[in-house]
Amino acid sequence: MGMGSDMYRQQILDHYKNPRNHGELEDPTFSHVGENPSCGDTIKMDVRLDDDGETIDYVSFSGDGCAISQASASMLTQRLPGTTLDELAEMDRDDVVEMLGVDISPMRIKCAVLAEKVVQDGAKIHEGELDIEETTTEE
Repeated sequence: MGMGSDMYRQQILDHYKNPRNHGELEDPTFSHVGENPSCGDTIKMDVRLDDDGETIDYVSFSGDGCAISQASASMLTQRLPGTTLDELAEMDRDDVVEMLGVDISPMRIKCAVLAEKVVQDGAKIHEGELDIEETTTEE
């Protein structure tokens, strides 16, 4: 890995130390919580939809965890506004890894995708497609 990957590592550390949109959102359209039991990461994602009920207006997160999970959540809060719920549903782990910009080891991939899975499950619950209390990265 060259200088480019160092830049992305610095970006991850910056989002970890200075998370964007961190905190609870007042009157979210939906909220959901998830955890990665193998690492101890926990994340709550709060989402407010536009008046159309389909487009994400604002996202915030709260929780604790490793640099990868917290940076991923912070980056997602910046990436998701303007995204529709259908586009959110189509996101996968490759989108998250691309967003982070570094290779993620198999041991850390659950950390990286936790926020994505939490917000996707929250949207499914909101739309009546899923009925769970909490998302987990364990199968």
